[in-house]
Amino acid sequence: MHRSIQSVQVYVSSVIDAPIDKVWALVRDFNSLTRWHPAISGSQIEGGQQSTAVGCVRKLVLTSGKVVREQLLELSDANYRFIYNILESDIGLLDYVAEFSLQRVTDGDRTFAVWSADFRTEPGLEAEKAIMVRQDVFQRGFDALKAKSILL
Repeated sequence: MHRSIQSVQVYVSSVIDAPIDKVWALVRDFNSLTRWHPAISGSQIEGGQQSTAVGCVRKLVLTSGKVVREQLLELSDANYRFIYNILESDIGLLDYVAEFSLQRVTDGDRTFAVWSADFRTEPGLEAEKAIMVRQDVFQRGFDALKAKSILL
């Protein structure tokens, strides 16, 4: 029996003890992952485009040595949100589209952060890839943001 490629959805949220404007100032730059995400060892915007220009493409080098090319699809300063997709990767994620968004928490001037993604992967790898994205990408990124003294 042939199994079809299944869609996977991942959702992670966190509260960051820093004002939304400070968190947004760090994460809104599509080329800033090396400044705050421990899984990224290199990032470069291709073609000389601005790192906040919708349509720009970043080439990420993971600490594992794997390469991921991603494109910025939407950036909204008004809504504290950006959406991007994976164009090419060595990590087995297909049709990957992710959204990163922030909301103001008025109790204590904190930030509620959400990182979610929809993607497909090879049959039988859905759980493994969902855990990788949830823990190694999203939660690890949030944990690093929460530890960043520049946000305080």
